[in-house]
Amino acid sequence: MTGANGDADGVARAPWVPGPRRAADDHADLTAEVPGAEPEPEVPVLTHGVLKSLLGAWALSACSAGETKAVEDHLTACAPCADEALRLRDAVALLHEDRDLDLDPLLRSRVLESCLGRRPARIPVPGWVTPYDAETARLDALLRDIGESEWHAPVRLKWYEEDQVVRRKATVAAVIGHLFAVDGLVSAALGLDDPLGEGTPELSPAARTEAFWSGLDRPPGRALRGPWREQSHTLIRTVSFAGRGVADLTVTYKDFALPLRDSLLERAFECWVHADDIAQAVAYPYAPPSGAHLHDMIDLAARLLPGALANRRRTGLASPARHLVEAGTPGRTLHLEVEGPGGGHWYIALDSPAAVGSPDHTVAQVAMDGVEFCQLVAGHVSPQEAAAGQDGDREAIRDVLSAAASLSRL
Repeated sequence: MTGANGDADGVARAPWVPGPRRAADDHADLTAEVPGAEPEPEVPVLTHGVLKSLLGAWALSACSAGETKAVEDHLTACAPCADEALRLRDAVALLHEDRDLDLDPLLRSRVLESCLGRRPARIPVPGWVTPYDAETARLDALLRDIGESEWHAPVRLKWYEEDQVVRRKATVAAVIGHLFAVDGLVSAALGLDDPLGEGTPELSPAARTEAFWSGLDRPPGRALRGPWREQSHTLIRTVSFAGRGVADLTVTYKDFALPLRDSLLERAFECWVHADDIAQAVAYPYAPPSGAHLHDMIDLAARLLPGALANRRRTGLASPARHLVEAGTPGRTLHLEVEGPGGGHWYIALDSPAAVGSPDHTVAQVAMDGVEFCQLVAGHVSPQEAAAGQDGDREAIRDVLSAAASLSRL
């Protein structure tokens, strides 16, 4: 019988671990590999604890020549360190940027869960920020994977204004510029740098986008990815360190305002919608958000629907209110049933945004898939095209579906 490494004495030894390959950009004298070209490195005498702490640096080829020799000598005699060294070398192989998107999509969450389980984050990202964190990360992964020429691929944008379909042609880079400019509203509310510069007057999201595009010296390209991603990281860090009270900070969009908690959720929604626009333009597979994040996005749209319906009623685009009630009391209600991941039940007050939706006052019901409802809110599906199960007051159903589409914008 032989040992684990073929030793005739039957004694199991530590697995053999190859040393780190010399990096292509190392500037060491290559003649060092010729016998006699330079003296052997001086090997320091280190304790087991110090050698174990050097394994990460060793795997990244960041140790000195003497430390490398000391670590490799140690690995031949210490099985636990040898096993850990093998795992670290495999992990280093996954750090290459051009292979990131070929990984198991659940790898990132598993690694983070394992790390946080052992050592919880000192300053955790608030739960209400995680949809924005996730959607910006997913879009960034897509952008890393496309070629230079694809940044100029045509993207067809579509939304609704006053019950009319509005279309706009852009490029992948221009869409990132749009997200960069509108996220700047959140940056400005937090006292951070505005990508449009100091002293920018209050503008709507569409006007900010046009101002940003017109201010560029040349057609936008891949160079926009860095500033956009750095801005999203800065927003997440700032909110995480700011504490609880920041969630209620007001973010103004000129024609309307949202608390920061809802504003970042709205930004996560738009990030997903435009990431999907980009993915279609470059023929790239792109999945919807996770069920929990999709539920939060649907919930935000449902909470905005009574106000949107009231605005349309004031401009004559919706039918008049039928039964006004005191603020905070139940009134006529539409039951919105959303199916699939992220789904649930919402009760939409029909006659006043100050009324309360109630199952006992339901006059109509609409049932539809969660992703399809979000496509309606994004203006990608018209109220007439929405394949919804409908029952009850047809006028109320038409008004609510049209109000959902009216939430869309550039």
